[in-house]
Amino acid sequence: MKWIPICLLVLVFLGCKSKPQAPDVSKIPVKLNVLRFEDAFFGLDTNHLEEGLNELERNYPGFAKDFLFNIMGTTPSTAVKDIKSFTNSYRLMYDSAKKNFSNFQPVTNQVELGLKYVKYYFPNYAVPTNLVTFIGPINSYGNIITTDALAVGLQLYMGRGYSLYQSDMGQQLYPLYLSRRFEQAYIPVNCMNNIIEDLYPNKSLGMALVDQLVETGKRQYVLDHLLPNFSDSLKLGYTQEQVEICNKNESNIWAFFIQNNLLYVTEPEITKEYMNEAPNTPALGSDFPGFIGRFVGWKMVQKYMDNHADIDLAKLMETPPRKIFEEAKYKPR
Repeated sequence: MKWIPICLLVLVFLGCKSKPQAPDVSKIPVKLNVLRFEDAFFGLDTNHLEEGLNELERNYPGFAKDFLFNIMGTTPSTAVKDIKSFTNSYRLMYDSAKKNFSNFQPVTNQVELGLKYVKYYFPNYAVPTNLVTFIGPINSYGNIITTDALAVGLQLYMGRGYSLYQSDMGQQLYPLYLSRRFEQAYIPVNCMNNIIEDLYPNKSLGMALVDQLVETGKRQYVLDHLLPNFSDSLKLGYTQEQVEICNKNESNIWAFFIQNNLLYVTEPEITKEYMNEAPNTPALGSDFPGFIGRFVGWKMVQKYMDNHADIDLAKLMETPPRKIFEEAKYKPR
């Protein structure tokens, strides 16, 4: 079973929209079967766990074992004890999630539409047929792609103000710049990012910063086309104010990279300052978002594609990042 976990990614905002010319995908057949695994799991009779777990495996083949051993982290010898402890500890969250996610159809519709665009742009890709929801440990996976399913951990979508996120333990795991994203509106974006990663695993880690920028930008550009009606702030993972600051200072941001000779550095301790999640980018100032490289790479790829309208998304993803950088001639003013 293939696993591509993404615990945290971008959120929905009400800001400006990035709207590529969206094709008509209404006739592309995509239908997700929604499976509420958390209901079955928290409904287990802990006095008859062996029978319940066998039924769980029959109803959720493959995923039940993945949940127990990869998500929950139990072992065959400790499963009974661990399941009882986990369901007791997370019962209140389950009850809250049952209310928060009583109507999952709007999210399902958005994910299905994204998958239609996936089929349009990447017709040979076998899109998942199931969408499985679950509740796992707060420090475990929030989004997973398996052989035939997109799996969504509701424990990381309870709303940014959820009490567990605001606790000392919650903030140690997920500071505010991350936990502000824990809204169910992020689910379609995280799902599409999993699809993109499944299609084209990012292998740029360790390359020069310029290559990492472009590879990240390629993925952002594809995301724009899979979710054409979602806001830029959602897809970038910034607040709307941060998006506006980046747009207003695009030339200054680029000048910073050039003047500090950053494009060809490979040292991880330097590149991570621009390619990792963070509350801000200290070298630019506290108003600039962390992971500023996502914005820079996205703009580079936009410039490249403005001059290469004949290239489809599959060809873009297969184009070497250095070629894109050189031919884009990115020089914002």
